[in-house]
Amino acid sequence: MNLPGQPPKQGARSLDPHLRRYAARTAGMTASEIRALFAVASRPEVVSLAGGMPHLAALPLDTLSAEVADVLATDGLVALQYGSAHGVPELREQICDVMALEGINAHPDDVVVTVGSQMGLDMVTRIFCDPGDVVLAEGPSYVGALGSFAAYQAQVVHVGMDADGLMPDALRAAIAAVERSGRRIKFLYTIPNFHNPAGVTLAVQRRAEVLEICRTHGILVVEDNPYGLLGFDGTTYPALRSTDPDNVVYLGSFSKTFAAGLRVGWVLAPHAVREKLVLAAESATLCPPTLNQLIVSRYLSTHDWKGQIKTYREAYRDRRDAAISALEQHMPAGSTWNKPNGGFYVWLTVPEGVDTKAMLPRAITQRVAYASGTGFYTDGLGSRQLRISYCYPTPERIREGVRRLANVIKDEMELHETFGPTVGRAVSGPHSPSPDTA
Repeated sequence: MNLPGQPPKQGARSLDPHLRRYAARTAGMTASEIRALFAVASRPEVVSLAGGMPHLAALPLDTLSAEVADVLATDGLVALQYGSAHGVPELREQICDVMALEGINAHPDDVVVTVGSQMGLDMVTRIFCDPGDVVLAEGPSYVGALGSFAAYQAQVVHVGMDADGLMPDALRAAIAAVERSGRRIKFLYTIPNFHNPAGVTLAVQRRAEVLEICRTHGILVVEDNPYGLLGFDGTTYPALRSTDPDNVVYLGSFSKTFAAGLRVGWVLAPHAVREKLVLAAESATLCPPTLNQLIVSRYLSTHDWKGQIKTYREAYRDRRDAAISALEQHMPAGSTWNKPNGGFYVWLTVPEGVDTKAMLPRAITQRVAYASGTGFYTDGLGSRQLRISYCYPTPERIREGVRRLANVIKDEMELHETFGPTVGRAVSGPHSPSPDTA
């Protein structure tokens, strides 16, 4: 196989006539395991516990449709026109009100509206990372973030977690190892609340310590917080940004608390960084869609959006409870999992000898889908882990999906007992984060 930019080997044929034209950095651009699942997992006979899709049926679609029509009727000439790369001013002010719930005191000028928070993450990586730079990220970590880091040829060094989130001692050890190697750490990427995929939350008493470690070593913190308002008991944790505004870049999104399809997110950054982000946004999209921003702004100004978030929390709590009760009922001995107190995900460790990536095709055959743990690491770990997403299916479908999954795992255990471990299996990842193993 030839890397982009390299000529084909003598006598070799390439299926892609443009292979020699690609930039070298495209070698790190690969399809995520989760994206590859969607075509199969969307079949109605398959219970998908794979994708983190919000429960949009909880939205008041009848009143929203009328509001969207009114936006076009009253502000259509603005909504359908080009806008600023910075974002609609009124929406940026409202975003500051949303972040105030997490203790953040922000000025609208330091908010940059993006096409989903994924765009914000991509821009942050673009303006900070040169090829070979190091990004610290929890292990496991959000697959979309790992894709952005790879696209800009940054090297990911994972930092261990337990049931209370990122471990400060593991962070110190990772920093020391990178510094000994002579590489540059550009930032720590962290999802402190209801982590994707691990489902854990960074303990409040650890937050100041993590920030102090990063300040001491001159490391920026990138805080990704799409789930922060979705705590099942109504608890809203203080954002890292609220404690250290000068060294934290905050990523937010309306995808989990309103509507994912509108693709409206934001970045809150220190003032000087904000200027670079606006320039990056101009070069990437020219401007985020004005219509989508005005729809979100109208929603925030005319609807009980806090009450809607409460409705979401209750729906996801019911689904979490269905997933946990089904795991307790059906999973074989040797399985462990965490019980998240918010967000979308349960992180499951399967018994010794079961490889979740190798097992996935057989699970699909049994009409259940999940995300294997290997997709959330860059270092080959995670083969004994998988992510269960309980956000989208009904509680009944979740229970049935977990029952099917448990039967597949039991079959894999029988195969392991009969034939031994799979040849060439990837190294198993750590069992944590789990309350049982932390």
